[in-house]
Amino acid sequence: MEDLLEYFAQFVILEERVLERIMGKLELCSFPKKHIILQKGEVENYISFIESGSIRFYVPDIDLEKTFAFIFEQDLVCAYDSFLSREPALYCAETMEETILYRIAYSDLQKVYDEIPESNVLGRKLSEVIYLKKAKRELSFLLDSPETRYEKIFSERPNLLQRVPLKYIASYIGVTPQALSRIRKRIS
Repeated sequence: MEDLLEYFAQFVILEERVLERIMGKLELCSFPKKHIILQKGEVENYISFIESGSIRFYVPDIDLEKTFAFIFEQDLVCAYDSFLSREPALYCAETMEETILYRIAYSDLQKVYDEIPESNVLGRKLSEVIYLKKAKRELSFLLDSPETRYEKIFSERPNLLQRVPLKYIASYIGVTPQALSRIRKRIS
């Protein structure tokens, strides 16, 4: 839980009593590798912090799944559009490794916001982080070539190749596994 407190402290310093009330609403969960934590058609009920492990978001498809996010330890994970709108998600979330999460339910978060005004600042800051990551990814697809997207993910996350299968990386940058193979040959 120390990692989560440090994560919060990047955005806002909260009094001990406020942190204790927020932490009292958190649930610690452990999931095995390849576990679906959110199925397409379900409403996202949690915002989670990954203590250890990793999660990918993808759109299921009969022919080829489309991966659009990788989230690793020391970061938030949530199907945020579904969480906010209370509508079913159009995609899935799956663990890529054994994963441990601290999570808070939607209803509990709303109570925290109502009962602890200072928590609203933290919520806003965390929402901004989620938005900026989404905007960066969208702009990358509009402005960058697949090769540039591939190079960027490894400059930002050098250990990605050890933790993520190439087929997911190919999907993430918007190419087939064969095209990714050609990109990798050109770069090396």
